[in-house]
Amino acid sequence: QVQLVESGGALVQPGGSLRLSCAASGIIFRLYAMTWYRQAPGKQRELVATITRGGNTNYADSVKGRFTISRDNAKNTVYLQMSSLKPEDTAVYYCNVRIEQRNYWGQGTQVTVSS
Repeated sequence: QVQLVESGGALVQPGGSLRLSCAASGIIFRLYAMTWYRQAPGKQRELVATITRGGNTNYADSVKGRFTISRDNAKNTVYLQMSSLKPEDTAVYYCNVRIEQRNYWGQGTQVTVSS
C-alpha cells in the first residue's frame, strides 16, 4: 500500500534552516507529483509547495524565495529545504500524493520556529 514517511522536523530559531524529507513506498514514485502541506494549530491545512513528475515547482506566496522543494526519484524521496524560517512557519508539515483522485498523507513532522 501507499506509505509516506516524513522526517526532519525540529525546534529551530527564527532565521534558521531545516530540511524535511518524505520517503514514499508502494507507488511508482517518478510518475507522480508530490506536495508538501502544513497545518498550524487552529488553522486549516495549507499547500506549501508542489513538484511535478517533470520537476516543475510551485510555491505558496508565503514561502516563495525561502523554501525549495526537490525530489530524488532514485530514492523515492521528496525534500523541502526551508530557510529564513519565521515563527509563522510553525506547523505540522505533511507530505501528500494524489493518485486517481485519492489523497494519501504521511503522519506529519513538527516544525517549531521559536527563540
